[in-house]
Order: sequence, then structure tokens, then C-alpha cells
Amino acid sequence: MFKYTLDNKRYHTLNYYYKNKYGKKAFKVSLNANFSCPHKDKTGRGCIFCSPLGAGEFAGDKHKDLITQFNEVKDMMERKWPNSYYIGYFQANTNTYAPVNVLKEKYETILNLPNVIGLNIATRSDCISKECYDYLEELNKKTDLIIELGLQSMHEKTAKLINRCHDLNNFEQAVKELQKRNIKVVVHIINGLPYETKEDMLDTVKYLNNLNIDGIKIHMLNIVKNTELAILYKNNPFHILTKEEYIDIVVTQLEYLNPNIVIHRLTSDPKKEDLIAPEWLLNKRTLINDIDKEMVKRNIYQGDKL
Repeated sequence: MFKYTLDNKRYHTLNYYYKNKYGKKAFKVSLNANFSCPHKDKTGRGCIFCSPLGAGEFAGDKHKDLITQFNEVKDMMERKWPNSYYIGYFQANTNTYAPVNVLKEKYETILNLPNVIGLNIATRSDCISKECYDYLEELNKKTDLIIELGLQSMHEKTAKLINRCHDLNNFEQAVKELQKRNIKVVVHIINGLPYETKEDMLDTVKYLNNLNIDGIKIHMLNIVKNTELAILYKNNPFHILTKEEYIDIVVTQLEYLNPNIVIHRLTSDPKKEDLIAPEWLLNKRTLINDIDKEMVKRNIYQGDKL
């Protein structure tokens, strides 16, 4: 059995990370703190794949206060995983896009709840001020803090196409600033971005492997309603990865990842009513099982190609 799993996976599971550290199950409680995004505010546009909910489709209701959101999401998830620890997950939009006093009030409202052992904060590498870095350093001394950065692709041509609005150097500097403060970094990437090849996607993983990140979230590009990507796809259709192509790419990416890197996600999780393509993403459990089966078939483990 792979040493960083408790359930016969061949990669470093998040379940293993938390159970090994805390002795029992921990799960994320997704929240919408009603932040905006500097990208949208400055340009009137976001990244072309970003929905009106700012990647917070399964977060809490932004019209409710954070404690109400937390309890509603937690109570639903506890039906599946009772007697667990909780991680407050600030998911929707850019969760460092506010003055530090506002961030402190929101983060610590959740951190002070019973059985909350950590915070995950999703943000952009170009939206962490010096004051925010200093505050995060202090926060990291009090809890299991993870900062999630959206890179999506290392390739500048793709970054321009998807309207990411920051370059690779900006991303690298953010990673270094966080690591200098001993703050764990998880990076989001997207497979299947328009016109990228398999080698392009492997290059992104190899690049991240050299940055000594702590975790990764691998997404499949999903085209959803009310996005610039949906318009692009309608007017200039591009190839959408098949399920088989996606599995092949993910399994190969895992072979290039250091086994110390925790795998937080292996696919996207779109809402059925919003999804335009690909439909095969709607059966998440089957997709994860098929990734596992392919790794067994090839007899490979995370990090085999290092």
C-alpha cells in the first residue's frame, strides 16, 4: 500500500493528511464571505471560466452570516462524517481582497468555533498585501492554515487567453513569500484549457513540483453558463478532453508529482443545471474510481517518474 493513504489509493490523499495529523476525519466547510475580486473590479472581467458565483457553487449562501453558513454546511456534511474536525474553507472569489481588519474579523469568527482545526483561504497571487502576509504569518501560528492559489497553467499564452491578469513571476513571488513564513501552499490547475496539449499540462505539474508546494487541486475545464468561456466555445469551438484523455493526463501528472504533495482534488464539481460541457464530469465518483483503476492497471504510484 502507498504510504500516504488509508484506503488503497496510489496517491497522497487529503484524508490521510488530516487523519495522520489529528487522529480522525476532518472535512472542509465551504463558505462565501461575500468578497469580490480585484480582477473583476478593475477590468470588468474575470477569468473567462469564472462563473458569477466566483467558483463558490457549493459554498454557503452569501446573504447569510458566516456562522449560519458554517452550521448549515457542517450539519449537512456531518450526516456522512459524524464526529469530525472542521476546516473553514473561504472559497468564493478572492478571499484576501479586503483590509486586514475585515479579514481578521471574518477568519477568526470561524476559527473560534468548536472543533475548527484549520482554515483554507482561496485567493490570487496578485492580491496579498504586505500587511496581509504579516497577518497570515501570525494566523499560521494559531491554526492549520493553507493558502490556495489559482495558477491554472504555467504557460503565458494560456494565461493571456483565460484573462488571468498576472504573470508567472507574480505567482512565484507569492509562493516564496508564503513559504518564507512557513505557510502551506495549495495550487489550483486546470486540465483541458483551450488549445493546450498533454505536454503543456504535464509541464505545469513539473513546474509546480520544483516549487515544493504542499498540495494541489487538479480540475477539468468545465464550461458553464454565463461565462466568457461559454461564448468562446459557442463561437469558436475547441477540443474538450474526453473522459479517457483526462484520466490519462491526470494519471501521468501524478507520476511526476513528489509523493509529499497532498492531492486535494482530482476533478471539477460543476452544478448540473449550469454545465454546458463535458457531461461526463457529472459522475464524479465514477471518474475518481476510473482514475484509481487506471493507476492499478499501469501499476504506478504518485512520484514514480521522479
